[in-house]
Amino acid sequence: MNRFARFIVLIFAIVSILVTPVLVQAQSTIDKPLENPVDETRALALHKLLRCLVCQNQSISDSNAELARDLRILVRQRIAAGDSDDETLAYIVDRYGDWVLLDPPVKSSTYVLWFGPVVIFLLALFGVFLFMRRSRIVPVATAASLNAEEEVKLKKLLDDTQEGNS
Repeated sequence: MNRFARFIVLIFAIVSILVTPVLVQAQSTIDKPLENPVDETRALALHKLLRCLVCQNQSISDSNAELARDLRILVRQRIAAGDSDDETLAYIVDRYGDWVLLDPPVKSSTYVLWFGPVVIFLLALFGVFLFMRRSRIVPVATAASLNAEEEVKLKKLLDDTQEGNS
């Protein structure tokens, strides 16, 4: 074997040694589905109800974030332990709050979340209405007509000004 071939084999061996632990860990962190297909279906349905707290706009089933993976594993663990869907959701909501639900319930603590955008929209619409109404009503300033005495004074002032400029 020549030197170049030995060098290539050595590089391949070093890369293999370095990459193997990474691949082993990556495989150990993969979500493992539940053995019971009914339980796995329940888990997948619950995954779609929970928000990824990192991405904030995706369910944990759509997210690749580590926290989403941890929540998927937690849901599967709770189902495997015998919890119902409601118990599993309650367990997670107790720890993360209503924010973890993609569709939070309407209650006093979430009124701002549910009705805030509507109120802001209505206030903005009312503001636009007032602005449009006021811009239409604004009177245009018109010059008042002068009486005979004022016309004489104006003519005198203009004549004086023209004489001063000459």
